[in-house]
Amino acid sequence: MAAESSIWKVQLFKLNYDEREYKAAQETLESGWITMGQRTLDFEEAYAKLLGEGSKCIAVSNGTAALHIAVLAAGVLPGDEVIVPSLTFIADLNSVTVSGGKVVLCDVTSKADWAMDPADIERKITKKTKAVMIVHYAGYACDMEAIMDVCKRHDLKLIEDCAHAPGADYKGRKLGTFGDIAAWSFFSNKNLAVGEGGMISMRDPGLHQKCKNLRSHGMTVASFDRMKGRAVSYDVLEAGFNYRIDEVRSALGLVQLSKLAGSNLRRKELTLRYFMRLDAMKGLSVPFRKFNRGLPSYHIMPVLLDEKMDRARIIEVLKEDGVQTSIHYPSIQSFTAYKSHVGPTPESEYISDHELTLPLYPTMTDADVDLVCASLERALPLARQG
Repeated sequence: MAAESSIWKVQLFKLNYDEREYKAAQETLESGWITMGQRTLDFEEAYAKLLGEGSKCIAVSNGTAALHIAVLAAGVLPGDEVIVPSLTFIADLNSVTVSGGKVVLCDVTSKADWAMDPADIERKITKKTKAVMIVHYAGYACDMEAIMDVCKRHDLKLIEDCAHAPGADYKGRKLGTFGDIAAWSFFSNKNLAVGEGGMISMRDPGLHQKCKNLRSHGMTVASFDRMKGRAVSYDVLEAGFNYRIDEVRSALGLVQLSKLAGSNLRRKELTLRYFMRLDAMKGLSVPFRKFNRGLPSYHIMPVLLDEKMDRARIIEVLKEDGVQTSIHYPSIQSFTAYKSHVGPTPESEYISDHELTLPLYPTMTDADVDLVCASLERALPLARQG
């Protein structure tokens, strides 16, 4: 794989690809069948095996498609309320809104624990609440026992957004196996990356069939089965979408899945090195430092800047040093489409205003981490206000 020219000495993320992904893509192209087929079935089976707990998996075109199907399969109807984290990517809110539901924002637990607050979830429940959508931010599990207890007592559907969490667990049980349905993203920056792609997982056979219907126009027979001569025609059971994944991305997914455990382990090693360096710095704190709810996937490396720090100045200094950064995530309340529809979530809003995401990917070196931290040490004194 040829090295790409870049202004960055350390990028925010890099694909963990080698000749195996190229070979898998080439073999798929040479097979003569690139729409959804046997490789997708194999990918779904392998992912279900990873999750265990009787999981059934359906591969889809992207993580947002997975969320949309999950919301519809959970039975969300126009006017129903869905409690959604306020510290998240906008796809969670959009998937509820386009389904006719009303978004109700839930705050995080604290400035040290950025998981959804189970107590705030319960405070936000009304007679119109239909479901709770949780996000395992950065691949660190929410307090699943407490959240499941809330959902059970109030008879609510539970949707897990596991976009950050492939391979992560809660006290030994894989994330994505606690809710009624879970959605996964395989976007380019994810732990398992295929460019665009996603997965839905569930255990209930009825939900499994419902999601299969929604993925492909409500059709009873796939094109692959007709090509194989297993069927001539098909019925349409209900209105659905074209949210199918293709064979090239499923082939890439199978290779990436085989690397997942090793990649996550390297992410852990790099994160621990970050912890060692960042703990000594004044002007910031690191979330999840006392995390004890299971094995994370270490998807991103977030830090929380002190209130007097000029984040824009820090980003600028790091850029001067060739270090790429990001923000996860801008405040929901700042978006034009939602600012008049959602209430305050003070902890999340504070984090959105002061969070900075540092580079993290499996092929990073220890020297890369040290370069990032040295640049950050240089930037912090320059960014202090007042």
